[in-house]
Amino acid sequence: MENNKAKMNEKEEIIFNSIRKNPYISQQELADILDLSRPTVANLISGLIKKGRILGKAYILNEAKQIVCIGGANVDRKFYIKDKAQLATSNPVRSTQSAGGVARNVGENLGRLGKEVILLTACGTDSDWEAVKNASNTYMNLDYVTAFPSIATGSYTAVLENNGDLLVALADMDAYDHLTPDVLAKNEGLLSQASAIIADLNCPKETLEYLGSFAEINSIPLVLVPVSSPKMSHLPERLDHVTWLICNRDESETHLEMTIENDEDWRLAAQKWLDLGVKNVIVTNGSKGAVAANNAEGIIFEPAIVIENIVDVTGAGDAFCSAVIYAWLEGKSLQEILKAGSVNAARTLESEYTVRQNLSTSQLQKDLEEFK
Repeated sequence: MENNKAKMNEKEEIIFNSIRKNPYISQQELADILDLSRPTVANLISGLIKKGRILGKAYILNEAKQIVCIGGANVDRKFYIKDKAQLATSNPVRSTQSAGGVARNVGENLGRLGKEVILLTACGTDSDWEAVKNASNTYMNLDYVTAFPSIATGSYTAVLENNGDLLVALADMDAYDHLTPDVLAKNEGLLSQASAIIADLNCPKETLEYLGSFAEINSIPLVLVPVSSPKMSHLPERLDHVTWLICNRDESETHLEMTIENDEDWRLAAQKWLDLGVKNVIVTNGSKGAVAANNAEGIIFEPAIVIENIVDVTGAGDAFCSAVIYAWLEGKSLQEILKAGSVNAARTLESEYTVRQNLSTSQLQKDLEEFK
């Protein structure tokens, strides 16, 4: 009598070995490898389960429940003007280069805070991507990044005045047009086991629509992080599957078609996001602070922390978002979540780095105690 682990046929061997090499491989990827339909692959996997080769859907289980960050990962180039900026002429500067991109920055912040992070992005096969990879792989898993030889890795160039204020920024983000639903669908096994999916609005609208539906079907928290007012056009039509939206005043004004001139307008904007279906929302307002809202805890205000010596504003917003997500995943209250975001943003303003180098769980806790 044949035992439970019956002999596999050729196609089952291919599936079994593919899963062994990549536990996150999707059924669609397996179908492409075998040149079969996805339902056929599903039946073959069912057969492997019956033969005792695979225990249920354990082949896609991820015990660590990683956070999946999707979107921008690019080279940040910063030019600091030494004197007062003058247009239409040459300005003396000092320059730096580092890894950036909203999704990548959030991923590094969370990685430094001890979270398991996987980055999904599109990149070129160029020296810029090598620079991003070398700066990032300590803090996040880059195994699922999709490289396209025909494109350039994204880049962000910021020109800053000598007081740290942003004068102008130039963003080459065409690479992220390649972050299509088809690319993400190849990682559906990985996505289905995420503790949270964080996507920035560098992603095309159809990709964010796909993620919204996917998150709803699989009951996975979805966090959306806008990157600029023009990119608000990428927001999905439906927002009731969005667990968190973390945006600023300008982005809210653009999408909600309103002007935020006072505290009443500010709170109204937060309420309008809730009315559109967002479960938790934060609307930041620069030096005035931030408001957070959900239907359970209402609308809460947190003043900004005043920083005397701002070194660089780049990355502060991403630091805010990261600490918000971290505190939320740790089960903190809405007020505590807001505070964590404000503190991490403030400390990042004091750093010349896009992600402050001393960030850790213990350091964030010390910072929170200092700003009580």
